Amino acid sequence: MTTLYARHIRRGNSRPRRTTVLVPAVALALTSLLTSAPTAQAAPPTPVSAATARSYLGQLTERAEGSSSGYSRSRFPHWITQSGTCNTRETVLKRDGRNVVQDAGCAAVSGTWYSEFDGATWSAASDVDIDHIVPLAEAWRSGASSWTTARRQAFANDLSGPQLIAVTDNVNQAKGDKDPAEWLPPRTAYRCVYVRMWVQVKHSYGMTVDTAEKSALRSTLNGC
Repeated sequence: MTTLYARHIRRGNSRPRRTTVLVPAVALALTSLLTSAPTAQAAPPTPVSAATARSYLGQLTERAEGSSSGYSRSRFPHWITQSGTCNTRETVLKRDGRNVVQDAGCAAVSGTWYSEFDGATWSAASDVDIDHIVPLAEAWRSGASSWTTARRQAFANDLSGPQLIAVTDNVNQAKGDKDPAEWLPPRTAYRCVYVRMWVQVKHSYGMTVDTAEKSALRSTLNGC
């Protein structure tokens, strides 16, 4: 069975509720859904191996997190135009979704998106956020406060590395700007991939790691 989630229409001031709808799918067991993505699902660029990530982690400068003073999301201009009328968000929605149809303005009007973080499948783009694996605020505290605006823009819209991924909106909001010492994907099968992505991004941009973050990354990578 494949699990699809839908939102109920908001009434008054009540929050929208989600309903689980079980849809039969040939040759796809529920247990498989909980541990792996659909085979046709696209994905961000494959991160480095666990061994390489461990090597990269050892090369990162360990330092207490800097201040959040001066931070705002506007310091990391996004989403920028990638091609034609398509910006970064729409490009990732197309890349990470299945059977995605876009309108003339490049907005996704249909398709399905499997969230690697929690194993949910969504049929509306509005239920999906584009997560920065290393959050913008975390990047700011880890060295990006001294970057140029152009470098921060490149980081916030990076399609060449494993920095952007389409995931369930509420899960992304729960993550916020937490590092792996404070938050890991609830779907445990993806945690190894997640920390490999995290380390690769921090290494690529020369960011620092704090002590608790480095310990959590090492512990997870040692289990990969």
